[in-house]
Amino acid sequence: MRSDSPANRPCAAARLRWTIYCVLIAAAAGQMAGRILAVNSVDRVELERYLYRQYQQGRRRADQWQLQRPFLSANDRSRWATVRSLVEYGTYEIDQVIAQRNWDTIDKVRHRNAQGQWRFYSSKPPLLATLVAGPYWVIHRLTGRTLGEHPWAIGRGLLLLVNWLPLLGYLALVAALAERLGRSTWSRLVVVASACFATFLSTFVVALNNHLPAAVSVVATLWLLYRIWHGQAGPLGFFFAGLLAAFAAACDLPALAFFALATLAALWCNWRRALMAWLPGAAVVAAAFFGTNYLAHQSLRPPYAHRHGEDNWYDYPGSYWKEENRQGIDRGEPSRAVYALHVLVGHHGVFSLTPLWLLAVLGMGLGMRRGQRSFLRAVALGTAVLTVVVLGFYIARPLVDRNYGGMTSGFRWSFWLTPLWLVCLLPALEVLRRRRWGQAVVWAAVALSALSASYPTWNPWVHPWLYDAMVWLGWLSP
Repeated sequence: MRSDSPANRPCAAARLRWTIYCVLIAAAAGQMAGRILAVNSVDRVELERYLYRQYQQGRRRADQWQLQRPFLSANDRSRWATVRSLVEYGTYEIDQVIAQRNWDTIDKVRHRNAQGQWRFYSSKPPLLATLVAGPYWVIHRLTGRTLGEHPWAIGRGLLLLVNWLPLLGYLALVAALAERLGRSTWSRLVVVASACFATFLSTFVVALNNHLPAAVSVVATLWLLYRIWHGQAGPLGFFFAGLLAAFAAACDLPALAFFALATLAALWCNWRRALMAWLPGAAVVAAAFFGTNYLAHQSLRPPYAHRHGEDNWYDYPGSYWKEENRQGIDRGEPSRAVYALHVLVGHHGVFSLTPLWLLAVLGMGLGMRRGQRSFLRAVALGTAVLTVVVLGFYIARPLVDRNYGGMTSGFRWSFWLTPLWLVCLLPALEVLRRRRWGQAVVWAAVALSALSASYPTWNPWVHPWLYDAMVWLGWLSP
């Protein structure tokens, strides 16, 4: 049979698409790795050089000149402090770490340890930091070097391992789902290009955070569910799907809703394997989550569940989280209506910063129509439910939690939904590609979404460009 015969054309087209996917992923990989290798408080570089010259001239002490650090926020420093403390001091208590210059964090809690002594701990659930401590322990044992002495080399190396590599796998799985669920080359390429350059996951690759592993776990679960749905997964596939769905929930609490829907889908496909393999996989994560929490705090409840009445771990002398000490955006938005506006289409808006998600909402509606592939219909319906539940959950939070995720370049609590929204783009793209104006709308949405993701070039812990624009226009107080 000739190589250019009609029978061979679909395979040739698929190979060409995968070539393009790989080019896009390679470009995104280089971009993200460059961000990690350059991550720094760049505004302090010149000042540090000046102070160092003064130190050399004997006009400053040795501990007074260093200002730079590769850990860009109190948020990720809180997790790094736990990682250091576990490996270097063998405890979840972070007192010895945060006492060191440039290592303090506001994201901490205080309670008595097992010996009855008051100690500080990260306010983040300890499972993720415990996992990151594993490779750091290997580095520390092999080299004898610490994050305190070599924060750039070791910190960046760990970020490449725990953020960059998983995100490359994430992009490959998005491409695989687009290949199987998309109907045209155009829609598939738009989805993969958007995954590479137009979402906030690549923005946060430079910081140790819980949203990225949650999103990676969601897309991996979705891929395994696709195989389960079509009868292509054995017990091992069910086991890892349950484990990953549960890990997404362990990283981002509202992903419990995703875990529940995914579990129902697994039970519907094959209830025996779901009971025998899926649930044991989830149980492994549950045991790790509650086990590490108990080891750290002698409590099964994570720190954020201890902030009421006399059981308030956030209430200690000098705590940033006391009402009178919170600053700026962390004071919370008094009006729930105003908060909802800015969460959806305002300065931290899910849809204003990433207009692609407006097309994803359209795709959810189109995806639920009859005539769509059954798996895509299920994903569209499930994603619509999750979107309403998650955004509604955060909009309904009390004043103390209505802070848009703090000083951050996007509404980060929704980031774990990113792979689901990308898949839901496909039905909308298939409709819009038929008209020139539709294609123009898509290109504009991709460009604006990529702008928002790229605005925080070095540090994701800054205000979004829309927020800064509103301050410049005088619509908001800085």
